[in-house]
Amino acid sequence: MALQSRHLLGLEGVNREEIALILDTAESFMEILQRPIPKVPTLRGKTVVNLFFENSTRTRISFELAEKRLTADTVNFSTSTSSVKKGETLKDTIRNIEAMNIDMVVVRHSAAGVPLFLTRCVDAAIINAGDGMHEHPTQALLDMMTIRRKAGDLQGLKVAIVGDIAHSRVAGSNIHGLLTMGAEVMLCGPKTLMPMHAERLGVRVSHRLEDALEWADYLNVLRIQLERQHKGLFPTIREYHREFGITLERLEQAKRDVVILHPGPINRGVELDSDVADSDFSVILDQVTNGVAVRMAVLYLLSGSDPALE
Repeated sequence: MALQSRHLLGLEGVNREEIALILDTAESFMEILQRPIPKVPTLRGKTVVNLFFENSTRTRISFELAEKRLTADTVNFSTSTSSVKKGETLKDTIRNIEAMNIDMVVVRHSAAGVPLFLTRCVDAAIINAGDGMHEHPTQALLDMMTIRRKAGDLQGLKVAIVGDIAHSRVAGSNIHGLLTMGAEVMLCGPKTLMPMHAERLGVRVSHRLEDALEWADYLNVLRIQLERQHKGLFPTIREYHREFGITLERLEQAKRDVVILHPGPINRGVELDSDVADSDFSVILDQVTNGVAVRMAVLYLLSGSDPALE
């Protein structure tokens, strides 16, 4: 079985079988990552460009490492040292890069829709590493892999996404992916950080953290985007933490064992206390490890390489 699309632009419209294929393939790569020399020649001769127009640590390093583990040739694009600073358009930038014989582009951009736009400009396979407030598919896939490795299956699991839902591309991809895989989803956060008509997405909605703690098996806690605080979406950081911050005391008082995920970077003491992030409740570092395997799987499945893993 192969993916139906040559690109990974988001998880909306990706079916259950394709998501399962990516997760199963990622499991195969986990075994490779545990070898003394965690490297295979699967993408030897392929060239991948990492086209990041936004700052990134985890996602960029994870993709770079995945590419190197597959023996791909990797080119890293930096806007600070590129002709973009001289006024070059996105279309000209990507077409000039493609003229150098590239096979795949991993793109991150502050504007929603840029990955889709690039599919119309070049023949290379496009992988969305986050576009505006739209989607971040590989983050959702690694979240699902982390949950599946712990629970065994996603079917019937209860996952609450807590925090700034309205501005989160991670939330968008997680909602699509989790619902497709048979999980139940709750969105929890202040009304000002909730998308309009959220219930139409097929999820539960709550504005009380206690509801999420009583209901969920897993809590995916989103970063509060402090750069948006000037818009007055919630009174103060202290107030947000008091109402929605995940503390050890709250977890210990919950009627069920809850597992904590976070896509990073963490605002410690805001959405998540340090003693929670570093506790046995947390699988945050597992997410980082699983992210490399997931991105190896996506690169491999979109590369057109021989179907047998080497």
